[in-house]
Amino acid sequence: MKALALFSGGLDSLLAIKLIVNQGIEVIALHFVTPLSNFDKDKEDALRQKVAGLGAQLKIIYLYDDFTEILKNPRFGYGKNLNPCIDCKILMLKHAARLMDELSASFVVTGEVLAQRPKSQHRETLRLIEKNCGLESLLLRPLSAKLLEPTLPEKEKWVNREALFDFNGRSRKPQFKLADSLGIKNFAWPAGGCLLTISSFCTRVEDLLKHDECTPENLELLKTGRHFRLSRSFKLIVGRNENENNEILKLALNRDIIFEPLELPGPTGLGKGVVDCDTKTASCRIIAGYTSQNKEATKIIIRIFPEVNSETVSAAALDENKLKQFRV
Repeated sequence: MKALALFSGGLDSLLAIKLIVNQGIEVIALHFVTPLSNFDKDKEDALRQKVAGLGAQLKIIYLYDDFTEILKNPRFGYGKNLNPCIDCKILMLKHAARLMDELSASFVVTGEVLAQRPKSQHRETLRLIEKNCGLESLLLRPLSAKLLEPTLPEKEKWVNREALFDFNGRSRKPQFKLADSLGIKNFAWPAGGCLLTISSFCTRVEDLLKHDECTPENLELLKTGRHFRLSRSFKLIVGRNENENNEILKLALNRDIIFEPLELPGPTGLGKGVVDCDTKTASCRIIAGYTSQNKEATKIIIRIFPEVNSETVSAAALDENKLKQFRV
């Protein structure tokens, strides 16, 4: 017997997987990555280690295009900010459902807890999600199973319902107690919230939506640097440190424009969109304002590339009030 389990890396999904593994069922943990996930090789290695410690396997699934589309137009709307929680969960579960035959799995597991989240984990919403993902009676939620209708795995005795739980609400104490009893000690708390629940971050997303620039590449960039909207068709992202400068260069596309101080250490700027004389000048002045260790310098030489003819511009820092008007 084999099951697939949605795995965020947080405590609830860890517990759900361990409960099923302890019933002698092989589990493949599915970790979904979107453009807004903080995911890299180090995190992947840490997740694999966690899952292996539970006696399960890990499979990484990228949802860049599909996630971007539901973010732009979620069928079931947003949460408090721009978090399309219901649509996002349905999307992940639909992918899990499609993988069942390929991976020879009989059912799907999640770490959802009844009434833990205000929009996506009430009883009616859990039923709605199950109905719309194509997993009716095949979606088992071990942490709240005793408060929900028995699923096929329980009815068919694939799993022992009596070994499952009746967690309800937002308190984490039952999960901590269960984790201790199962010997699970290294877990993230909380599991790692969605960036789309953070109002300040959503301002950046709203800017992309407003200007019809919501693409996986542009969403990925929202996690890095300072952002400035210089015109309807041009945006500048400015690195705050060496790591962000490197990340900006890594995410730059061939059609993008790079701004860098030539003689002093400072930020890398990434220009996206249609540049004109005004936006080019403003970009150079923003870079100049964040550059100099020499506070007495009135102008900074900025190199602009990879335009057809790379150029250098001497620019003074932009007025702080004007800078605030541009900041996203």
